[in-house]
Amino acid sequence: MGYYSIKDLEHLSGIKAHTLRIWEQRYNLVKPRRTDSNIRYYDDYDLKLILNVSLLKDYGYKISTIAKMSEQEMREAIIKVTEKSQKYFEHIQALTIAMIDLDEARFEKIIATNVLQMGFEKTMIHIIYPFLVKIGFLWQTGSISPSQEHFITNLIRQKLIVAIDGQTSQYKSDAKTYMLYLPEGELHELGLLFANYLIRARGNRVIYLGQTLPLNDLQEAYKIHTPDYILTIITSSPTQDRIQEYVDSLAQLFPQAIILLGGYQIVGQDIRIAKNMMIIKKIEDLIEFIETNEIKEED
Repeated sequence: MGYYSIKDLEHLSGIKAHTLRIWEQRYNLVKPRRTDSNIRYYDDYDLKLILNVSLLKDYGYKISTIAKMSEQEMREAIIKVTEKSQKYFEHIQALTIAMIDLDEARFEKIIATNVLQMGFEKTMIHIIYPFLVKIGFLWQTGSISPSQEHFITNLIRQKLIVAIDGQTSQYKSDAKTYMLYLPEGELHELGLLFANYLIRARGNRVIYLGQTLPLNDLQEAYKIHTPDYILTIITSSPTQDRIQEYVDSLAQLFPQAIILLGGYQIVGQDIRIAKNMMIIKKIEDLIEFIETNEIKEED
């Protein structure tokens, strides 16, 4: 069972802590427990309740009406609004609940509904990718457990691998070759897998080297294939105190390659890059680069 502070509930639901306290007092909506040292906390049931309340409120339900609902009535209302919804936020919230509940059937239904409506790529861009960003934040703040994070990321990984396997190997006449890898110690593979899918979907070749690859092995693979581009996404390894050194090493080892860099340790950090490097700030930047071989500078 998870234990959450009121700030955790705020981060997960988007509802301000002040509002949550008012709801507690006025509607007796949730009842925080207290530790032996008299610190207030909430459990998984409270979290799911607040997530559901947040969804229903966004659809126009009054908080006074929601507070009177039974658990079954609330579940039926949630299913009704999320299945009809065209809003991305609601589906991200529904995925959060599926993650907290370790509910694979609910996850499958959310993904299947959206893929049917708008296709796999748009589902990834508008729902799964923002959801992964949210998971990263929740992980950093300690708001979710390793079991919840592993559960949901493994389900998403399975979807990506199936989608990649389903692609045909038809290359366009001017196809480029991308070499994809994660640095040694880096295990966060979902972004790299999605990059693999996007690159192949646009008729290019991918040499996928996967997780935790030492630099000397990357050198050997580069000598064999001499790809047009090297792409890596750095989320946690190397750490912030070593990332500049690692980026400098890449520039020195592969002066003839164009190196694409993304991930938490790169984007928004004070990183100096060489002339043959580009930073991928968001997934739309990668798509633009694949299609045009350049990224427009933001104003």
